[in-house]
Amino acid sequence: MCSKTKLFPGQIPELAKCSVLMRDRSRVEDTIYAMQRAGAGRLQVISDFDMTLTRFAHNGKRVPTTHNILDHRLLIDEDCSKKIRELLNTYYPIEIDAGRTAEDKLPLMVEWWTQVHELLIQQRIRKELLAQAVKESSAMLREGYKVFFDRLTEQQVPLLIFSAGVGDVLEEVIRQNNVFHPNVHIISNYMDFDQTGVLRAFKGQLIHTFNKREGALSHASGLRVLQGRPNVLLLGDSLGDLTMADGVSEHQNILTIGFLNDQMDERKELYVKSFDVVLVKDETMEVPNAILKYITSSTDNKLDA
Repeated sequence: MCSKTKLFPGQIPELAKCSVLMRDRSRVEDTIYAMQRAGAGRLQVISDFDMTLTRFAHNGKRVPTTHNILDHRLLIDEDCSKKIRELLNTYYPIEIDAGRTAEDKLPLMVEWWTQVHELLIQQRIRKELLAQAVKESSAMLREGYKVFFDRLTEQQVPLLIFSAGVGDVLEEVIRQNNVFHPNVHIISNYMDFDQTGVLRAFKGQLIHTFNKREGALSHASGLRVLQGRPNVLLLGDSLGDLTMADGVSEHQNILTIGFLNDQMDERKELYVKSFDVVLVKDETMEVPNAILKYITSSTDNKLDA
């Protein structure tokens, strides 16, 4: 049986769902309340993309990540596709292995991403075909995504999407879903195309699941639009995502929400220890939307202190 929340009767009933786990319910409630008192003008949202803003699975089938979307007959040949899948089968179990430390995983993630990117470069992918590959893919944002993106833009809250995926594909996914609003900022692995529109490299420093702290310190900290917003709502599906807010200077309140999509029994304890709120096998944005709605609600709706 699910327990009831104590501070928000009728305000955030979604926190009482059976799929919601919290290590310290009082701290979560206090943080949400403090953020709401500060208002939308002091808030920023930092989110991972693949398997966080996108679904993990739909109707029993895995939903493709931005890298997986590139596994398309228009873009790569069968041999390349086979090699990329073999790499996934080798390295993905390592990425989600609860028995290994992030330090152990880090060099192996670099190996994985580097090999995949090298294979993609060899395929001389054409830029103008990306939109069609996304359109023909089974990429899906989580149920309730439009409410999430629209609420943020209406309240003028910046959304920093911090992704170890492929930025060009990510942009196309949100563009085709009509939610690439002006308040959306993206840090990711971007393709470098030559003058004829053929992929020749990937730009800048490689971003993978376990080096987001470096990216946060070097990129996110320099984004002027995020300055003066010390309250952070952070969404991720990997323990590596917890470092995405490390570039926020003088933060006051950080609330972390973790989507536990896979290997629930093995990883549940670790996720509950690490994230403030854990959503178990939840393919929707229902809980983040409810929290966001409360935080950005008008002063008239504030609870009594």
